[in-house]
Amino acid sequence: MITPSTPQPSAGKFNSSTPKISIITVSFNSAQTIGDTLRSVAGQSYPNIEHIIVDGASTDQTMQIVTGFPHVTKCISEKDEGIYFAMNKGIAMASGDVIGILNADDLYADNGVIAKVAAFFEDPAVDATYADLVFVDREDVSKVVRTWKSGPFKRSSMYNGWMPPHPTFFVRRSMYEKYGLFNTILRSAADYELMLRFLLKHEINLSYIPQTIINMRQGGKSTASISNRIKANVEDRKAWRMNGLKPHFFTLILKPLRKIKQFISHG
Repeated sequence: MITPSTPQPSAGKFNSSTPKISIITVSFNSAQTIGDTLRSVAGQSYPNIEHIIVDGASTDQTMQIVTGFPHVTKCISEKDEGIYFAMNKGIAMASGDVIGILNADDLYADNGVIAKVAAFFEDPAVDATYADLVFVDREDVSKVVRTWKSGPFKRSSMYNGWMPPHPTFFVRRSMYEKYGLFNTILRSAADYELMLRFLLKHEINLSYIPQTIINMRQGGKSTASISNRIKANVEDRKAWRMNGLKPHFFTLILKPLRKIKQFISHG
């Protein structure tokens, strides 16, 4: 693990260590929110960005909105088998040194986010980064509902139910090439499984950016109901088994309980 002090981005300047950042946005009938997502990428100050849209054959105005943003580098719209299939497709399309995933209803906290992320990756020892995020109201993105303050990374923390917020997770493309993509057998825990694989099984070098970089609209498949939370817990256990790892008996009990602190601290 490495946690360097916050580096200063070399905004607007290219050198041999300046990474190209690929941002993948997966969409399906996202017309109500994807405009915010696209504007947040288009407004980034960092000059070396590749924005890839992987659309699941939307039937609303999603693709018409996407075509109005010339910064989009690559775009594909076709039926797929789910969000993690689409993410894998985007990773395969990416040519950047570093890959981040921005959901079609989320947005970056400010226009300097990618410059901050890229500055960390100027250190060749950094394999991945993560940061803090806030959950915002679906209609009013200026209204914070929950705050997810990640804190510094310790591998032991994952045995206590901790995980990085996946929307803040930026990874060198070489890590996907070396250790694999999202496991599409899983329906809601593929991001958790990938982080267990990268961080615990293969012990890649992870750095923490102690700032909020993502505004994430409230809501989610795994937290929509008690039944979905139970299904998510079953998948979480499977994610550990897939990697030959054994959680403590309390690990997956603490994982959802950590969300209580997010509600308390959001103000």
